[in-house]
Amino acid sequence: MISMATNLPHILLIYTGGTIGMIKDAETGALRAFDFNNLLLRIPELKLLDCNIETFSFTKPIDSSNMQPKYWLEMADLIAKNYNKFDGFVILHGSDTMSYSASALSFLLENLNKPVIFTGSQLPIGDLRTDAKENLITSIQVASLQENNEPIIKEVGLYFEYKLYRGNRTTKINAEHFEAFASLNYPELAESGVHLKINDPYLYSNKGKGELIVHSDLETNITIVKLFPGITKAVLESVLNIEGLKGVVLETYGSGNCSTELWFLKLLKEIIKKGIVVVNVTQCSGGSVAMGQYETSEKLKKIGLISGRDITTEAALSKLMYLLPKKLSKKGFKEMFQTEIRGEMTSS
Repeated sequence: MISMATNLPHILLIYTGGTIGMIKDAETGALRAFDFNNLLLRIPELKLLDCNIETFSFTKPIDSSNMQPKYWLEMADLIAKNYNKFDGFVILHGSDTMSYSASALSFLLENLNKPVIFTGSQLPIGDLRTDAKENLITSIQVASLQENNEPIIKEVGLYFEYKLYRGNRTTKINAEHFEAFASLNYPELAESGVHLKINDPYLYSNKGKGELIVHSDLETNITIVKLFPGITKAVLESVLNIEGLKGVVLETYGSGNCSTELWFLKLLKEIIKKGIVVVNVTQCSGGSVAMGQYETSEKLKKIGLISGRDITTEAALSKLMYLLPKKLSKKGFKEMFQTEIRGEMTSS
């Protein structure tokens, strides 16, 4: 534990894996995870923070590329078990799938009234030029922010390179720059500079919605289909006829447009009739689906596609996983998906 003062915020630092927790082996030069019990040896600046920090590390660190829904459930369960003991949580995670995990946790943790901040780095914590220290220190500081003994941030966030974003609004946009993430359809929640500026109007609040509810059921028999000029009937059929398929995130062009080829529309209509949910999201990094704005998307609306509005692909995927086990009616599912429930899309 770092610091022992009882009147300070208590933060649980959870290491799941990823570049941020890596150091170079002195002999081989290979990257390996370091012991988070020795965190102060690597980042002594943590002793200057006005909070108590406890650490928890997954027994076997998970590379970001190996992230799975079962690990999301583990993270949610860990937060549930420690929810009353800590004032905030910081999750160290590989950057490649961080937006997926942050989106998933936002849905799994209903009525969240404490900060759950995801962060990571582009360079290992032991690297001379690492971005890990700033990301980690400020994430802990953000998770510690309080006003009248209440956390200021009460949602799942993602902090990277001086900006705090709503987790389910983010997308990784760069594999090399320190500014790896963007939230093109929603403003940042906070920005770190000489001062830590909180954008209060954009913070999410569950005030009056009751105690934390942690969900533990996700439907994983879903897929993402990205349209491209020249996609063939055979290719699309092979994907949409997967046995046991329950849902599809369809990445369309622009504001939700697609081919008007008869075979294409017929195929989508057939799987929707079978009860497979198809959600229309845009391929663009920013902007929104507006089905009916053009003739090409009007046809999708008529055959029963659900509009994802300005939701990201990452959030659409995890929202599908979250909603499908709830056995909603066709109409109820459509209404729920098109309704903002964790700040993941702009309300109509």
